[in-house]
Amino acid sequence: MGQRKRLCALAVIPFLAGSLWAQPAGGAAAQDSQGTAATQTIKVAAHSSRWDYPTEASPASGQQVHFVEKGDTLWDLGAKYLGNPFAWPQIWELNKWVKDPHWIYPGDPILVEPSRGAVPQQQGQQQSLAPREVADLQPDLRRVVKPTQEEYGYAFQDFVQMPYLVSPTAEAYFKQVGAIRVVGQEDKTKAMLGDGDTVYLGAGSSQGVKVGDRLVLTKIVARKFYHPDDTRRRTVLGDILEQGALVRVTTVYPDQSVALIERSLDGIDAGSFAVPYMEPPNIVSSVRRDIASPVAVRQPVLKIIYIRMNKMVAAGGDLVIIDGGSSQGFKVGDILLSARPVPLDASGSEAAQGAKTDIYGNIAAPRPGVPMTNYYLGQVMVIRTGERTSTCRILRSIAEFEVGDLLTR
Repeated sequence: MGQRKRLCALAVIPFLAGSLWAQPAGGAAAQDSQGTAATQTIKVAAHSSRWDYPTEASPASGQQVHFVEKGDTLWDLGAKYLGNPFAWPQIWELNKWVKDPHWIYPGDPILVEPSRGAVPQQQGQQQSLAPREVADLQPDLRRVVKPTQEEYGYAFQDFVQMPYLVSPTAEAYFKQVGAIRVVGQEDKTKAMLGDGDTVYLGAGSSQGVKVGDRLVLTKIVARKFYHPDDTRRRTVLGDILEQGALVRVTTVYPDQSVALIERSLDGIDAGSFAVPYMEPPNIVSSVRRDIASPVAVRQPVLKIIYIRMNKMVAAGGDLVIIDGGSSQGFKVGDILLSARPVPLDASGSEAAQGAKTDIYGNIAAPRPGVPMTNYYLGQVMVIRTGERTSTCRILRSIAEFEVGDLLTR
């Protein structure tokens, strides 16, 4: 018998040792299913949680720390510590790092203050006073609202690579805005420059340039640009420029300065111009829902006249220039629908039967007398306006955009 008692005692010792090792780090007060009564800072173990929980908990006098266990809710904790499940907002008020009171996670440290209870807590009180039909409910994960990121119709990267048309000439525009010519580069072995490269500017302190100035490197991509419909080339619209990089002035001399390319989205070379930089806004897009074919075309009817980098086709995210501007009432943020005229076949469906097509299979010219409809292509946002032209970013596209495609409010 004496031997049996000694064996039982030895079996209890490892259990007690395991219990001691299970205490929270830092020698804080003990943690159990009834919460933690603390007299000093309690370390919170790393765990999986949706919230940015505190890594330490320091309960004030009269407060306790409850470490969330699987199945806990603030409703249950209100019943457990405050004597009334409807008092759970008092607990949430002490733990505002919990952004949504419907969700707490095992391991989260929840401060509770039993002294604020609705009724005195009795020894052996039931852990939950919720009605059984409520206590047994499981969270409906299908109804979890996930945060959605806003879609920007115009952001910094669009600004850095934006094309636009200036009139009457690029030189007149550069003089008006006080642009500086790029006269050289540090690494002469490179044909095209990018992030981290150094360029030399043909103006310095005598022209008002200061260390820290930020400029946008801009190049001329088309001179004496005509409207695509102006086949006889009677009226010059102006010159087309494209921005390509953002630079910051690092060193200034009387008539020259040195600049570092901070962000480049296009190849830059000597001969470009550095235009004063203005912080661009981020414009949240609000896409339209009236997108069914045929598109109801309203006056004024506009056309795409240029696609960035002079590409033949464009799609979502690309930048285009259109033949309407501020003089026609267009402003930054306007959402326009794009459409393409296509012929109808005998059954009334959209088709290209009998129409002349180019090498890509696109309609070049309809057959005379064939009824036409306006096929929906996508939608664009106006991001820069001139008097007669505007730059737009394609927000949506169900087919490739081309020069000549229509745009309407």
